[in-house]
Amino acid sequence: MTDLLLITNADAGSSDEETLESALTILRGRGPVGVAATSSPDELGDVLADAGDRTVVVAGGDGSLHAVIGALHARGDLAGRTIGLLPLGTGNDFARGAGVPLDVEEAAHAILDGTPTPVALLVDDRDEVVVNNVHAGAGAEASQVGARWKERLGRVGLGRLGYPVGALATAFRPPALRLTVAVDGDVLIAHTHHTLMVALGNGSRVGGGAAINPGADPSEGVIDVVLTRPLRPLARLPYAAQLAVGRHPENGRVLHTTGHEVRVTGEPFWCSADGEIEGPVTDRTWRVVPSAYSLLLP
Repeated sequence: MTDLLLITNADAGSSDEETLESALTILRGRGPVGVAATSSPDELGDVLADAGDRTVVVAGGDGSLHAVIGALHARGDLAGRTIGLLPLGTGNDFARGAGVPLDVEEAAHAILDGTPTPVALLVDDRDEVVVNNVHAGAGAEASQVGARWKERLGRVGLGRLGYPVGALATAFRPPALRLTVAVDGDVLIAHTHHTLMVALGNGSRVGGGAAINPGADPSEGVIDVVLTRPLRPLARLPYAAQLAVGRHPENGRVLHTTGHEVRVTGEPFWCSADGEIEGPVTDRTWRVVPSAYSLLLP
C-alpha cells in the first residue's frame, strides 16, 4: 500500500480525537500516515494539492467525504484515486450503504487490507457532486427541519435524532410540488401531477440509516430513482412503516426506476444533496459517473 494522507476536521470534538487515535495506531502499524486537520475549503484545497499519489483517507461523516470528493473532482484529480473512509460522522449514511464498517478500528483494518472497489458519483449541471443521495420535496424539507433539530439535540448527544424528528414534523404538513421528472429522457411524472418527494440515490441511506433508496448500490453506476406521490392522511402511517424497513417502493403511490441521467423541472423546489440544502431552483439535472474513484472496502 502507498503512504496514507488522513484528512480530518479541525473542529472535531475530543471524543472523536480519542477514536481517531485508536484508528491511527492501527494504520501506522503498516506504514507512514500523514495527518492534516482542515477547517475551510481553502485549507482542504491546499492539503489535496500536496497529496501526490498517497491514498487519501477521510476521517469524518458524509459531509467530510462530500467535501473531499468534491474538491478532488474540481481539481480534476479524482479519477484513478483510491479513498479510505473512517466513519466519524453522526449518520455515516454513505458508509452504511457502501459497506464500510461503522466501527472505526474495523474501518482502519479495511483501509489496510480491503479491496479498492470502483464506485460511482452523481454530478449536476453545475458540475457539483453528490456522493450519496439528493432529494427534493418532503425529503429536502425534512432535512431542513432536521438540520435545526440536529444542532439542538447535538448539544445533549442526540444529534442523530435530528432527521427522524424533521421527518415526523414534515409528515404532518407534507409539501406537494408540480414537477416534471425525466429519467434518461423519458418522463416519469409530469407537472400536471403533484409530487411529494423524489430521491436520487447513489447510496441507499440518509438521515442516520433510513433506506430512502433501498436498491441503490454505488458500485453499480446507475441512479436509483424513488418518487412518491402525495398520500392521503390515513395512508401516511402505512407508508412510514414501509419506509422504516425499506419497502416503500412496493407502495402503489411510489414510482421506482433507475437511469443514468435525471432532470427535474417545475415550480420552485429545494434540494438536499448529501445533507447540504440549496434552492429554491426550477431546473436541475444529475448524471452518473460510473467508477469515478475507488473506495477501500472489506
